[in-house]
Amino acid sequence: MEIVLVAGLWLDASVWDGVAAALEPLGHRPVPVTLPGQGDGAGSATLEDQVAAVLAAVDAASAKPMVVGHSAACTLAWLAADARPERVAKVALVGGFPSGDGAPYADFFPVKDGVMPFPGWGPFEGADAADLDEEARRRIASAAIPVPEAVATGVVRLTDERRFDVPVVVVCPEFTPAQAREWIDAGEAPELAMVKRLDLVDIDSGHWPMVTKPGELARLLAAEAAKTAET
Repeated sequence: MEIVLVAGLWLDASVWDGVAAALEPLGHRPVPVTLPGQGDGAGSATLEDQVAAVLAAVDAASAKPMVVGHSAACTLAWLAADARPERVAKVALVGGFPSGDGAPYADFFPVKDGVMPFPGWGPFEGADAADLDEEARRRIASAAIPVPEAVATGVVRLTDERRFDVPVVVVCPEFTPAQAREWIDAGEAPELAMVKRLDLVDIDSGHWPMVTKPGELARLLAAEAAKTAET
């Protein structure tokens, strides 16, 4: 199966290199997406531009792909399911939940000079970054790409309720499946509460398993792709 990989804030497609290398021997074709404004060299981009890049990867797939979103990009993966419910085989959400219609995409940190820069490791101390050593932290921070303001503050628009027919798996890194279920049941992830086929799976890592556990994440994604192929 083709597996579309969409990175979260500040990351370019190269963050998936380890996962992609591990997916290929498992019989899958990884498709890391270079998001406009996050790896294409462009100084500006909009949320709509990033959605278009993900949809281009979905449309180019030879068969229905699985779309993987990490962190904030869980919303990009979900927007792909909304725009192409008949083309997306499954959505995998790694370390995040999709925003709802009318919500800002990812206005989590201050915007300066038209971009939202990486805020440093302070906001992520604790479970998020516990498994990142100093070298990994330095590597991520030095490669971090400031997110264009029009991406971070872009408004999410969801229009097709057939998105709820697309199977979804939430990969739980710095939180547990039990915690995720509690949040969903409490109404903190209303989009997921409407999904008809929702699974929650654990991975023992911090917020960036593609960096710290690429092989394990690849095996988990391959297993989820296999489940979808069997149905």
